[in-house]
Amino acid sequence: MSSSQPVLLNTGLKMPLLGLGTYKLVGSEEVYRAVDAALVAGYRSFDSAAVYRNEADLGLALKELLPKHGLTREDVFITSKLGPKDQGEKAMEGALRSLSQLDLGYIDLYLIHWPGTQGLDVADQRNPGQRAQSWATLEELHAQGKLKAIGVSNYTPAHMKELMHSCKVPPAVLQVEFHPRLGQTELRKVCEVHGVCFQAYSSLGRGELLTDPVVLEVAKNCERTAGQVLLRWAVQQGIPVLPKSSNPDRIKDNARLFDFTLSDTDMDRLSALNCGQRYCWDPSEVA
Repeated sequence: MSSSQPVLLNTGLKMPLLGLGTYKLVGSEEVYRAVDAALVAGYRSFDSAAVYRNEADLGLALKELLPKHGLTREDVFITSKLGPKDQGEKAMEGALRSLSQLDLGYIDLYLIHWPGTQGLDVADQRNPGQRAQSWATLEELHAQGKLKAIGVSNYTPAHMKELMHSCKVPPAVLQVEFHPRLGQTELRKVCEVHGVCFQAYSSLGRGELLTDPVVLEVAKNCERTAGQVLLRWAVQQGIPVLPKSSNPDRIKDNARLFDFTLSDTDMDRLSALNCGQRYCWDPSEVA
């Protein structure tokens, strides 16, 4: 897995192993600068969301930058997500808003961002019905070709099993927090059984893992940065990653994942850090 070969989704669509996460990229100038640096560094996948409030800026930047880099819309893979405030009966409105904001003709991958609904308690028994309604909406837009693939984010094994039982179109992707301290073993098994691509976000544990002694030792031994080691650990397992940065140099550094390989020993040492530690949201209490 030292190559940067894309992952084949269950829709037949190919998704790059490396994408730029755009969470916290705010304003047209910052988005433009980050996308420009990413395209130069070889990124062909960009991950946004309604709640990031940067879909319009991302779409605009790509429309300006793709011709500059000799690329077309078909050369890039765009992901966005339905916000929790639009879960349920507002899902169509929310998804169409994302399509309109990005204004790129279609969205390659559209995810339900969160299993809950804004304004409802996590334990509210209406949550399952709300996300089922959202999923039916995504299936409809997928059938129309507006969303080339559909999936979910932050779902637990229980949420995934519920979805697999009721869906007409299975999810193509599950995007969740994943790093050496959060191995997500059960979720990965569920995805494997059902042919769902398991995708990682927060690969650096919100920066907390960059100072982990084991990570630093592995990085020193292979003369790489701690960030590159953490991202390589995932892609070497065939798991796509979405490092986020607004710094052009870091964006470039984070792309240097495919010209080195971690030894089996180093992979095992990193995997042994698994302790169930989360640095982002915990969806386990959402009904």
